[in-house]
Amino acid sequence: MNKRLLLLLIVAAFVGSTDRASPTEDNLAPIKAEIAKRHDESVKRLQDWIGQVSIAAENRGYPEGAEYMAKLARDAGFQKATVINTDGKPGVFATLDAGAPKTVGLYLMYDVKQFDPAEWTSPPTEARIVDKPPLGKVIIGRGAVNQKGPEAAFLAALHAIRGAGKKVPVNLVMVAEGEEEIGSPHIPQLVRRPEVLDALKKCVGVFMPSATQDLDGVVTVNLGSKGVIELELVSSGEKWGRGPAKDIHSSLKAMVDSPAWRLVKAMDTLVSDDGNEIKIDNYPKPRPLSAEEKAMIEKVSKVRNEAQTKKLFSVQHWIDDLPWEQANERLESQPTVNIEGLVGGYTGPGGKTVLPHRAVAKIDMRLVPDMKAADALAALKAHLAKRGFGDIEVNMTGGYDPTSTSADSALITAQAATYKKFGIDALLWPRNAGSYPGYVFTGEPLKLAAGHFGLGHGSGAHAPDEYYIIESANPKIHGLDGAVMSFVEYLYEFGK
Repeated sequence: MNKRLLLLLIVAAFVGSTDRASPTEDNLAPIKAEIAKRHDESVKRLQDWIGQVSIAAENRGYPEGAEYMAKLARDAGFQKATVINTDGKPGVFATLDAGAPKTVGLYLMYDVKQFDPAEWTSPPTEARIVDKPPLGKVIIGRGAVNQKGPEAAFLAALHAIRGAGKKVPVNLVMVAEGEEEIGSPHIPQLVRRPEVLDALKKCVGVFMPSATQDLDGVVTVNLGSKGVIELELVSSGEKWGRGPAKDIHSSLKAMVDSPAWRLVKAMDTLVSDDGNEIKIDNYPKPRPLSAEEKAMIEKVSKVRNEAQTKKLFSVQHWIDDLPWEQANERLESQPTVNIEGLVGGYTGPGGKTVLPHRAVAKIDMRLVPDMKAADALAALKAHLAKRGFGDIEVNMTGGYDPTSTSADSALITAQAATYKKFGIDALLWPRNAGSYPGYVFTGEPLKLAAGHFGLGHGSGAHAPDEYYIIESANPKIHGLDGAVMSFVEYLYEFGK
């Protein structure tokens, strides 16, 4: 009996480990069926989440957003989901122990960008499902693609695995923040807590759920992301000691200095005449593209559709009318100084003849490898002071360094293998031109691989009518259920 019992235990362990680590069409079929069965439930979960708005810049939806994120994690099977306070908005730390030999990290954000409902064709918090030819049925709402749609698809994958009576093939460690859209100023307070660090140290890497497919179905795997600094430049009569200390009649411009013009003149020293080259004194130098990175860009440029990309971004020309490949090289290799917005004086209907006492520029500065956010900020302040603009306030609101991950890391090779199962030969790309705070994972002390993964498509991040495809009319692009299945396959690929 003892031998028979031992044999049964060995067989059971083998079957369990095979089910966990070696996915086949047969043993993943019940999960795929569960995804289809739970489609409406998954859509409703996403709609409800979009309705729960959290906007850090407006201090809107806190702490409710964090509590909602923790509930979503617990509902998806995380045994522990704790709201952790920071000096800013709270984060969420969650763990799912599946008794698996491998552990994977997960980075989520629950906050979204601001919005003006008047600019939308569909209310940004109602998450309506609408027809969007030729894409199919999409969900429109703030956070639809950045990032609640893909994140909800990942949570739906966990629901489907459990609903099919399976075990998640890896353990999970989740870190979610509520300040990504203001430059993640307090994420170190979340990630560097001892219990969070200890959990992350067990991970083979950290990924953020995303919708990676272009309109033609092409998928690129990013090997990093640019860093960013978000800041305000403020010119005021009070700090300058010239100009008015309050708005005055514009006729007085004949004898009174203008803080608004001072801001414009100061900003003009930061860039070349066309605004495309950074001219800040002693600014950190970017690392040139390597031969390997140039080869990646050449390969992707031959596959990605330039005309389609221009249409997506509503542009007619690239800087200097560069050819497609060279434009992509510039995108990947160059830091930027971008004006997000200029505010000063009266901006309402008609005219209001005032001389403003204060003007503000919202700036973001993208950074590439070998550039540090602290060095770039210091150079900017020194430049302004040297040029006689030391009175202009430089208020950094958030930011961080760029990230890089090896193409040979388990995180990236698992992505390529998973996309291959869907018939997609993913293309390697040096780095995302956008930014996210992956530096807390790729830098000291963790030094983990970090990146983005997920099938599906959406667009309009930070813009009106942001959308995420729910039911795709294009066979090359996956809708919600396909995106959910991609996360299932990814987790099983990790478990192998």
